[in-house]
Amino acid sequence: MTQPIVIAHRGASGYLPEHTLEAKALAYAMGADYLEQDCVLSKDDVPVVLHDVQIDTVTDVAKVFGDRARDDGRYYAIDFTVDELKSLRVTERVDHKSGKPVFPGRFPAGKSRFEVPTLAEEIEMIQGLNRSTGKNIGIYPEIKAPAWHLEQGKDLSRILLGVLSENGYRTKDDACFVQCFDVKETRRLREELGCQLQLVQLIGDKKWSRDGADFDPDFINREMKKIAEYADGIGPALPHVISGADASGNPVVTPIITAAHEHGLVVHPYTLRADGMPDWTNDFEALLRMCYVDAKVDGLFTDFPDRAVQVRNQVA
Repeated sequence: MTQPIVIAHRGASGYLPEHTLEAKALAYAMGADYLEQDCVLSKDDVPVVLHDVQIDTVTDVAKVFGDRARDDGRYYAIDFTVDELKSLRVTERVDHKSGKPVFPGRFPAGKSRFEVPTLAEEIEMIQGLNRSTGKNIGIYPEIKAPAWHLEQGKDLSRILLGVLSENGYRTKDDACFVQCFDVKETRRLREELGCQLQLVQLIGDKKWSRDGADFDPDFINREMKKIAEYADGIGPALPHVISGADASGNPVVTPIITAAHEHGLVVHPYTLRADGMPDWTNDFEALLRMCYVDAKVDGLFTDFPDRAVQVRNQVA
């Protein structure tokens, strides 16, 4: 694609509860190019689409299975079969400690009926929409907590790649990126499991600069060279791409994108939220333009894909 891609972060999660099929269908209709699927395993080894291994912040599991918490008081997807997970009601995300909605202005928590989808079910819907619309909207699964899953005796990566292969996602020509924060696991996907899909190394709290502002180009270049040995792109946090604004209000673009591009890596930063803006701006459309025009990202993750598509189409 010549334009930057818009990746619907957990679907159109600014409007409907995250990772529900309804949120994905809405994101599809809004023109997103890729739909994200965070994946964890059920007790019966089925990849399900949930952001966390714990499920008590987005479902009513404590009400339905109150005696199934672990010693830490949390409820884990891996302790429930798919049928049990399907019996739960998915809700807008709430804070684990306070029980209050994380984003109060979004879909009312606890309202309407939503359920946990499996990865296969979501793929079936997306491929069905591709057939009925003539489009080729892609998928963007993330392997969540792979080391933790292995500690539980389950190989999430191997199982997930099997589901993708069964559904026709096998090569870099297929509309699929696979992402993971775990560097060891992303390498394993390529080198041990033989994944030929486009791989994206997610980047969380890595110290890209000496003091949080003075980014070190030499360090960044070395890191990009390492990542390019096994991956096709990076998914940095937004502050790793635009660290703020100068006195004139212009964005301060870090060296990360230039270094990534020099090593053949695409850059898809996360997460742009109209209701979760950085403290140096309050204009969501302006922030989108900065990403597209000033930072020259290859794509971005957003909870509001309609607004990202609109700005992208205006400037790209």
